[in-house]
Amino acid sequence: MHQVISNSHSLPMHGHPTEPILSSELLGFPPDARVLIVNCDDLGMNEAINVAVIDSIDKGVASSCSLMVPCPAARHAMVRLRRRPEIPFGIHLTLVCDAATYRWGPLTAPEMARSLVDDQGRLFVATPDGRAALLARARLDEVEREFRAQIDTVLDAGLAPTHLDFHCLADGGRDDILDMTVMLAAEYGLAVRVWLESGRRRMREQGLPVIDNPFLDSFSLPLEDKTARYTRLLCELPAGLSEWAVHPSLGTPPTRAIDPGWRVRRTDHEFLTSPATRDLFRQQNITVIDYRVIQEAWSRRGPSAPEVRETSEAASGSDRDAAGRTRS
Repeated sequence: MHQVISNSHSLPMHGHPTEPILSSELLGFPPDARVLIVNCDDLGMNEAINVAVIDSIDKGVASSCSLMVPCPAARHAMVRLRRRPEIPFGIHLTLVCDAATYRWGPLTAPEMARSLVDDQGRLFVATPDGRAALLARARLDEVEREFRAQIDTVLDAGLAPTHLDFHCLADGGRDDILDMTVMLAAEYGLAVRVWLESGRRRMREQGLPVIDNPFLDSFSLPLEDKTARYTRLLCELPAGLSEWAVHPSLGTPPTRAIDPGWRVRRTDHEFLTSPATRDLFRQQNITVIDYRVIQEAWSRRGPSAPEVRETSEAASGSDRDAAGRTRS
């Protein structure tokens, strides 16, 4: 595991004051290294996803995954993670459902999470209107209670996650939710995926490594010529730490009725497990890592407690508004 090379609470600078050190350098890589996390999101949503995620790590180029604890196939996924303790995984903190035809509720009792659920006691669907409704009403104490329930369920199962990230809510959807999650990460000894520029800037001010380059969500890629697009992105990958959130699934006929994104998922699985993809990673000299080295860096530094904003209003910045249309 690579070691953190600085103990200061602000990112060190190179010779010129406008050149901050890359997060990849904080993790021990040389300045020109192209370092990539390939994380499979949505483990636990259904069994076809579970099988494809493990396959993408075993036989493909994926390096880690993220578990959706409230979902119907989460138990199926946790059994497999217990059998494979070498697979690094995070907790895909979940406050929304993907489709109106496939719903789930919170882990906390609905009466303890009234601001998080609809009239039927289920989580909101992750449409633009659904996300807006949730973020406008979600009480921070109820979000924290639900997040703790999701984390504790994983720990009680004897599993050891590496990081926290968010399902369909960019950096949690609100600044106060992100701040609270960062504090939970410090308490539980985990890292956090932070990818919007405002959040990255705040983490860097605390000396915490986050991605250096734009985040990729595979749902943002058109299906047409997808392999060619992935290939181009990989060939053009800049130096520093990058992350791709991919979403593999087998796309089996039973899951197609409940998963409107099955084509995205099936083509992700095909790309990730292709021998040509593995060869391309080698040819491009891409270093693939998972969140364990980042978890170590976050745990050593220990984020200072951010000022948690107690507003229930959704954050308004242009970066969050634009990212709200993506899944991760």
